[in-house]
Amino acid sequence: MLKVRSIKKSYGNLQILKGVDLDVQHGEIVSIVGASGAGKSSLLNIIGTLDKADSGTVLIRDQDISKLSKRNLSNFRNKHIGFIFQFHHLLVEFNALENVCIPAYIAGLSKSEAEKRAKNLLDLLGLSNRLDHKPNQLSGGEQQRVAVARALINNPALILADEPSGNLDSTNARELHQLFIDLRRDFKQTFIIVTHNEELANLSDRKVLMKDGLIVDHI
Repeated sequence: MLKVRSIKKSYGNLQILKGVDLDVQHGEIVSIVGASGAGKSSLLNIIGTLDKADSGTVLIRDQDISKLSKRNLSNFRNKHIGFIFQFHHLLVEFNALENVCIPAYIAGLSKSEAEKRAKNLLDLLGLSNRLDHKPNQLSGGEQQRVAVARALINNPALILADEPSGNLDSTNARELHQLFIDLRRDFKQTFIIVTHNEELANLSDRKVLMKDGLIVDHI
C-alpha cells in the first residue's frame, strides 16, 4: 500500500527528516508517536502530498507521487487520500452535508450522487439529524465525525489523521478511536495516525516511534 524510502526534508538549516523509511500494508492501522518536533507531522504531510520531500520516494499503490504533475497530483490526492485534522477544518459557511460533499464534487460526482454518499456516511456516523447544521452548531465530537465522513466520501485507500483526538474530551476521543477500528473493519481502509494519545496508539496494529527526524523503533 505505502512505501516510503529515504525521505529527507529541511527548512532552511533545520533538518526535519533525515532519511525516513516506512512500509504500511493494506488495511493496517499504524500510529506514529514521538515527542513534539520529531518530524511526525512533516512526514504525514509528505505522504499526503501536502508537502514535498527534498529527496527520497513515496509510493502509494505503486504510484511514485513525485512523478505526478501538479494537476495529476491534486486528482490523485482527492481520489486516494483522506485527511482528518485536529481542528476539523470544516468550512463555517456550509452545513454538515455540504462540507462532506465537497471532495466528491471535486472528484466530479453529480450533486445527487455526492449527497447520497454523504447522507449514508453521516447516518453511519450517527449524524443523520444534523445534516443541516453548520459547524458552530455542532459539538466538537460531531464536528470531528463530519470531518471523518468528508475524509471517507471518495472511498480513499489511505486515511491520514494528524492528532485527530487532540481537541476532544476523553469520551469523544474514545468514541473516535473505536470509530477508526470499525471503519477499518467495514471499509478495509488503511490508517496512518500521528498522535500523542497513548490509548489511540495502543489500539493500532503497530506503533512507529520517531525521534530527531528518524524512525527509531516499531512497537
